[in-house]
Amino acid sequence: MEVAQQETLALAAEKEAVEVSGSVALLEALIIEGVETIFGYPGGAIMPIYDALYDYNEKLQHILVRHEQGGIHAGQGYARTSGKVGVVFATSGPGATNLVTGLADAQIDSTPLVCITGQVFAHLLGTDAFQETDVINITTPVTKWNYQVTDANELPEVIAKAFYIAKSGRPGPVLIDITKNAQIQKFQFKGYTPCDHIRSYRPKPIVRPQYIQQAAELINQAKKPFVIWGQGVILGSAEQEFKTFIEKSGIPAAWTILGAGAIPTEHPLNVGMLGMHGNYGPNVLTNDCDVLIAIGMRFDDRVTGRLDKYAKQAKVIHLDIDPAEIDKNVKSTVPVWGDCKETLPLLTQLVEQKQHTEWVHKFNDYTRQEVEQVINAELNPTSGEMTMGEVIKQLNDITKGEAVIVTDVGQHQMVACRYAKFNNTRSNVTSGGLGTMGFALPAAIGAKFGAKDRTVVAIIGDGGFQMTIQELGTIMQSKVDVKIIILNNRFLGMVRQWQELFNEKRYSFVDIQSPDFVAVAAAYGIAGKAISDREDLPGALQEMINNKGSFLLEVFVTKENNVFPMVPQGCSVSEIRLK
Repeated sequence: MEVAQQETLALAAEKEAVEVSGSVALLEALIIEGVETIFGYPGGAIMPIYDALYDYNEKLQHILVRHEQGGIHAGQGYARTSGKVGVVFATSGPGATNLVTGLADAQIDSTPLVCITGQVFAHLLGTDAFQETDVINITTPVTKWNYQVTDANELPEVIAKAFYIAKSGRPGPVLIDITKNAQIQKFQFKGYTPCDHIRSYRPKPIVRPQYIQQAAELINQAKKPFVIWGQGVILGSAEQEFKTFIEKSGIPAAWTILGAGAIPTEHPLNVGMLGMHGNYGPNVLTNDCDVLIAIGMRFDDRVTGRLDKYAKQAKVIHLDIDPAEIDKNVKSTVPVWGDCKETLPLLTQLVEQKQHTEWVHKFNDYTRQEVEQVINAELNPTSGEMTMGEVIKQLNDITKGEAVIVTDVGQHQMVACRYAKFNNTRSNVTSGGLGTMGFALPAAIGAKFGAKDRTVVAIIGDGGFQMTIQELGTIMQSKVDVKIIILNNRFLGMVRQWQELFNEKRYSFVDIQSPDFVAVAAAYGIAGKAISDREDLPGALQEMINNKGSFLLEVFVTKENNVFPMVPQGCSVSEIRLK
């Protein structure tokens, strides 16, 4: 950075007005917000910001992705592992519209992002200028907030609001669209002050003590209480408060896929995964408990199955920071509004120390049935082609449950979420609500930048990998260390499973052909190996983990293996099938 510019910004830090461009003011704001890494792709409408970024390469690390969708998924992965706001740059028109899938994914999975898009000059807005799109109206349904800046004087306040909104309350994505004239425009910059309050915006609802009291009374009277928790525990940094609550109350607890890792997989009160491909006991016993305590989860349809048959016998206590989620899908008996980091300690104070030994044993009994009928065959096959489950089991043996696991969408996702071991929070990164194929490879890149000292393993299907395969170029250029496992069953596996079970094996366009993935990786300078024999698996996994730098391991698994248990669509969770 030039000496004159350094002096200018030093004065700005002292609140003396100095003349800078909108682009410089933006970058100064990012630094004060603690941003270290930006994922982006330049273009004409955002070129002034990139020109200013040239002088900031020692303070702001920019990762050049190969597609804007890759950039926003990388931002999501970074946010999920670091707990910070992910930052993404894109240009106007197609650059901005390429962010939409990632915005929708981040919105439904409550991931904090600030996306900066360039826009045509203000006087060209509405003229169908080159690479102009109405990005504000396009992205309104898939952002927590968006705003278009046409005057540089607005930038400091707008950026401050963007970060505050993205990370406060229930987090989410924010998009700021900046016209080119506002990026170039010089204005009197008086420094940057982060935002901590916005009139009419209340990120956390007021905690109502009477509801805490009512919830505690129900829990203390319960004979068969059951906790189901989601990502809200992790987003609220309430892992310890949650652990203290279940250990004092002695209540068995099950998780949604985004909640995985809030307590260790092997915790004695962790009874498994909920939902369509969740564990047998948690699904069946949802319809047997007398008090259902939902913490930081939204009763997604993949968790509830048929709502008219979901937990009708139970009194429902719902703890959530977003009042819109309470009573949206499942009617609560006691709504507990608020941040669970605040509400859980209040509830823990009032609940009695208990051990629901017989009730916990009932979950264990269902687990034994599942082990005998499903899990043993999946994790410990003795013949035939390899299964996805045995790959995850052996990966657990090597990583000891300490790795960050990033999954794409499909059968491999369900298998990985079911069988991966998570000893730490912020270890499971996946596309939950939107189910975005192509998510894992770029998200794993971002996850590694967000968790530099941890092993990051991306587990991807042969279909999803080809949706964002170009991000191998990002790995090559940034030299990020990501381990990639492709579980190749030569099918679009989850769709094929449904076609087998519900469409009489009419396999319509799910037989997918793929290139030599190891050769493709080699073209990007990434080491790799492909295996199909069971005896080669332990050594190949160890080679991947030990390799200095990224590594791609392609594992050919059985073609027509199905993921069970399964709650068929339109059925009750208690109608879950083991085969």
